[in-house]
Amino acid sequence: MAETTAPEPAQLSPAHEEAAFYHEAALNAAWIGSRLAIGSLSFGFGAFIFAFFYLQSLNSHGLWYPSGFHGPGIVLGSVIMGLIVVSAVVQTVGLVRIKAASRGAWLGAATVALVLGLTAVGLQVYQLVSLSFWPGANGFASVFTGASPVYLVVVLAVMIWLASPTAVLAGMALFGAGFGVVENSTFALLIERLPEAKASALWNLAYDAGYGVGPVMFGLVSGHTGYPLGFALTGVGVLAALPAALRERRDRA
Repeated sequence: MAETTAPEPAQLSPAHEEAAFYHEAALNAAWIGSRLAIGSLSFGFGAFIFAFFYLQSLNSHGLWYPSGFHGPGIVLGSVIMGLIVVSAVVQTVGLVRIKAASRGAWLGAATVALVLGLTAVGLQVYQLVSLSFWPGANGFASVFTGASPVYLVVVLAVMIWLASPTAVLAGMALFGAGFGVVENSTFALLIERLPEAKASALWNLAYDAGYGVGPVMFGLVSGHTGYPLGFALTGVGVLAALPAALRERRDRA
């Protein structure tokens, strides 16, 4: 009886194998980079959110949002956010299509997502250059004009460099900017309430303790959850001081 063997699968040429390898590596890099960027951005924006609600709850000398102050337009802000959300949805659909080997559909989706994102960036620039108030006019103006340019840079970087480490670097820059905002605002608020020497000692004690304990706790948590969720949980943890700030505001009222 003659032996029968299954036909050998068609072999790819070395050039096709190399192209397939780099294609898969690019997809994996984009996936990992996006997760790291989400974690970093969540923590960075968490710092701005904390500054917003904490300073709003304190409302020192009534200068958070004074009467007669006109903030940025809600309609334009909603349009900007809507464009970014739609751009993200289109990009997600495009990534699904490229994994199904539909390069043409992905290119179309990526082009639409890029146009929507750049339109949002243009509107954000227009909003910033046409504000009716100075950056330091009050507490709200300071937080808004501090967060908006960072947000603008991150959106622009993600639109152009989503598949490269630049988005991760933008997340790190955002984290640093948010940390600087919280560091300065908390120190200024503490000096406002206590003698300068005591305020400085307490602030540095809390800062050094957090600087030592924070990385250890983050390492323990991220070892079980992964870095993206670890960053997100850290950003949520920053908001733990918000109830105390709101309670103090009620007591002062």
